[in-house]
Amino acid sequence: MTTGVRRRMGVEERRQQLIGVALELFSHRSPDDVSIDEIAAAAGISRPLVYHYFPGKLSLYEAALRRAADELAGRFEEPREGPLGARLLRVMGRYFEFVEDHGPGFSALMRGGPAAGSSRTNAMIDEVRQAAYDNILAHLGITDPPARLELVVRSWVSLAESTALIWLDGRKIPRAELELQLVHDFAALAAVSAAYDAEMAGVLVRILAGEPADGPFGDLVGRLVALVPAEVVTEVVTEVAPAAGAGAEAGAAVAAEAPGGVPAPR
Repeated sequence: MTTGVRRRMGVEERRQQLIGVALELFSHRSPDDVSIDEIAAAAGISRPLVYHYFPGKLSLYEAALRRAADELAGRFEEPREGPLGARLLRVMGRYFEFVEDHGPGFSALMRGGPAAGSSRTNAMIDEVRQAAYDNILAHLGITDPPARLELVVRSWVSLAESTALIWLDGRKIPRAELELQLVHDFAALAAVSAAYDAEMAGVLVRILAGEPADGPFGDLVGRLVALVPAEVVTEVVTEVAPAAGAGAEAGAAVAAEAPGGVPAPR
């Protein structure tokens, strides 16, 4: 990490170097525990020179958070091709890769760290959450989400964030299992909402129409069915199938007809 030989850099190059060094240190320890002296030593410059580029630790910390926030928001970007479940699983893989590689820094970003309560830090956190929300809606192909869908997506983004923060404290569950569980959580939130609202039922019908049986959403169905005694499954399917079919048709009709909201399947 230390350069060993000090060399002259332009102002912006030196600032970017210091931000990178700070982020590397924050990846292993809480920003509260990292001193300006350590950052200076790791960058191969003197402490006063750090203050030449940043007036204080807080300004350097906020600059490091800015870079981390941009990178984290980018983890939600994914080509809009293929089943939604597989796309969300890849997104969660990149998200948790960042969380694992930048544990203390991620915690500091989402909890505020030394800059807790600052308007700039809060704005950065909100930008990450909004980027995640916007990307999920883009995957769904929806520009004007109904109220229940907005609730589902924002709740899921918050769940992913809180799950990651809790997971960092001990990492008691294998990361791959948590990534898949969060994709299942998205399907579960959407399904419960669809049970209450025809428009959400339309969204769910369109999502499931493109899902393979061996995908993440099909895996969830298989896991849930395995928990229910066979005779109960048979009884429920026999009694509920006609009503469920009607509900699905109604939901599909809503999905096809809602202008500017839920588009018809592509």
